Amino acid sequence: MSADHPPSPARPSPALPPARSPAPSRDALLPVLAVIAGIATFSMMDAAMKSASLKAGVYSALFLRCLTGAALVAPFWAWRSPRLPGRRALRVHVLRSAVVACMAPLFFWGLVRLPMAEAIAISFIAPLIALYLAGVFLGEAIRPGAVLASLLGLAGVAVIGVARARGTGLGHGSLAGIAAVLASAVFYAVNLVLQRRQAQLAGPSEIALFQNLFVALLLAPAAPWLFAWPEAAGWRAIVLGAALAGIALVLLSWGYARAEAQVLLPIEYTGFAWAALLGWAWFGETVGWETVAGAVLIVAGCWIATRPAAPLAPPPGP
Repeated sequence: MSADHPPSPARPSPALPPARSPAPSRDALLPVLAVIAGIATFSMMDAAMKSASLKAGVYSALFLRCLTGAALVAPFWAWRSPRLPGRRALRVHVLRSAVVACMAPLFFWGLVRLPMAEAIAISFIAPLIALYLAGVFLGEAIRPGAVLASLLGLAGVAVIGVARARGTGLGHGSLAGIAAVLASAVFYAVNLVLQRRQAQLAGPSEIALFQNLFVALLLAPAAPWLFAWPEAAGWRAIVLGAALAGIALVLLSWGYARAEAQVLLPIEYTGFAWAALLGWAWFGETVGWETVAGAVLIVAGCWIATRPAAPLAPPPGP
C-alpha cells in the first residue's frame, strides 16, 4: 500500500479526478459488459498460463508473458497515446505492478497444484475484501445491495468448495497450493481497488503497457536463479496468455473507469463459472451439479449488485 494516509471514507482523494456519475440509460450497462468480457478473457489467460507453467515453470511463464504482453501492446499504445504517464499515474502504475508482482506468482504457483475451479473458488475471498477497501480508499459508500450481492456470491463459491472437498479431498492439490492462492487473494483485493484508481488516471493501452513492463522489471532480479528457456509448446501458451492478458486489461480498465468499484466487483464471481468450463475443456476437470448451483448463486449476486439503486422517496408533505 502507499505510505500516504488513505483518503477519508467521506470523500474521494483530492489527488484523483471525481468518478463519473453512473448514467441511468443503457450506457450504464456497457461497463458491466466490458468487465464480464474482461473476466472471461482473464479466465482463458489463467488456463493458458496454467498450461505454460506446467511446461516452462511458473517464473519463466510469468516473466516471458509480461515481456511478450508489453511487446504486443506497445504499438497500439504508440498509435493511440504515445505520451509518457504523469507523476500521479506513474506512481499508481508502479504501486499496482508491485502488488501484481506478488499476487501473480503466488496464484499461478497454486494454480498448477489445484484444479482451476477450486483455485478460483478460494481466490473469491478477494472481491469481498476489496468491496470494503473501495469504501476506505475510494470514498465509495457501501450500499446494502452490494454487500448482499457479495455474500450471495461467496455462498455460491462455498457450495462448490464444500462439494469438491467431499468428492476429492485435498489429495487433488496440496495445502501449500491452497495457502498460496489464499495469500494471492489478499494482494488481489488490493489490486482490485488500485485498478479503479489507475483507470481514473490512465487509458487502457497505457495501463496494459506499463503494468507489463514494471512487473517484468520487478521479477527480473530473480532470473539468474529461476529462469529457464521454454520449449515450443510452452512458448505458444505464453504468447496466448500474453495476448489474452492484454485484451483483458484493456476491457477491465475501460469498465472500471466508467462505473463504481462496488458495482463491478461482484462480477468477479463469474470467473468461477468460466474456470469450471475451461478446466473441463482444457484439463478434463469434471463439473457436477454443484457447480451449476454455485454459478446460479453467483450470477444472482451479480444481478443484485448491478441493479440501479432505488430513488429515495420524497418526505411526506405537511
